[in-house]
Amino acid sequence: MRKTLLGGLVAGIAAMGTAAVGTAANAKDTLTAVHAFPETLIYTKSFLDFVSKVNERGKGVVRIEVRGGPEAIGMFQQPDAVRDGVVDMVYTPGSFYGGAVPEKDALVASNLTAIEARANGGIDLVDAIHQEKMGVKYLGWFDSGVCYNLWMVKQPKLDAEGNLDVSGIRLRGNAVYNAFFTEYLGAQVIDLPTTDVYSGLERGVVDATGWTQIGLIDLRWNEFLNYRIEPCFFSTDLGVIVNLESWKSLSEDARTILTEVAIEHEKASVKALKAKRDQDFAALDAQGMKAVELTGKARTSYLAAAREKTWGRMKRLMEDSRQGAGNYDRLIELFYDPALDAK
Repeated sequence: MRKTLLGGLVAGIAAMGTAAVGTAANAKDTLTAVHAFPETLIYTKSFLDFVSKVNERGKGVVRIEVRGGPEAIGMFQQPDAVRDGVVDMVYTPGSFYGGAVPEKDALVASNLTAIEARANGGIDLVDAIHQEKMGVKYLGWFDSGVCYNLWMVKQPKLDAEGNLDVSGIRLRGNAVYNAFFTEYLGAQVIDLPTTDVYSGLERGVVDATGWTQIGLIDLRWNEFLNYRIEPCFFSTDLGVIVNLESWKSLSEDARTILTEVAIEHEKASVKALKAKRDQDFAALDAQGMKAVELTGKARTSYLAAAREKTWGRMKRLMEDSRQGAGNYDRLIELFYDPALDAK
């Protein structure tokens, strides 16, 4: 919505948006958008599907112009870009701006989907926190219900109690996993962005990584990774955030369309990505991917540590913020159901 683009990002995103100018002219309100990951990745395809739905339903009212992905604005710079009004909308993991909104860890450690969190008020609370702390509207939690596995090149080692032993492993980390990887697994991590992991695996810089149940084939990491550790842990925290001034400047009809389509896409993406997970696992199994299951106490401890180390990180960062940790217990209540882990 804003007419002025900031700094050195102007040329890159403006050039990518030129082709969309003519079609956008039919809409009263236009939002510019970027996405964190390349177009080939399933999660980006999901976001682009959402964009298509908005543009179809919003004809003459509202339109989203996609300006590209990390090639337009670096994936870690995108949250600042939407906060500052360089673009109006970003589809990105909350973990990419966790320093500003540590409450995103409630989604990371969640065992619910956006469907339940929308119904119980969890997403409304997350939206209010985003507006207060970052000046952005949290429009929707997309592609939820997908958890993470640890994927390895070499056959994993288990200790005498059946716990995963990562000694000697060059484990790729990032902001999503590191509390769990370092504080529980005791791993020495090498931080790499998603776009550098393929070459990191190819050159032997890393020989293990966390990643979601979906997308390994899209990224071609399956060319190197041969083992999947079960159980899976965490949840994707991919969401759409909108510059708050841009959001408020939209017509009421435009905001209604965006909200309705976002809620519908939250539901549809859960179903679509579960089907995609099953397809990917079948393809990986056919290629020889082997699953290594942690069992008994080792399994229980592994899952509990992933959740509790992440909650601990969230609480520490919340306590350090000006707003404090007053929402901590409420966030856990809204995004975690202990009964589901008992099944």
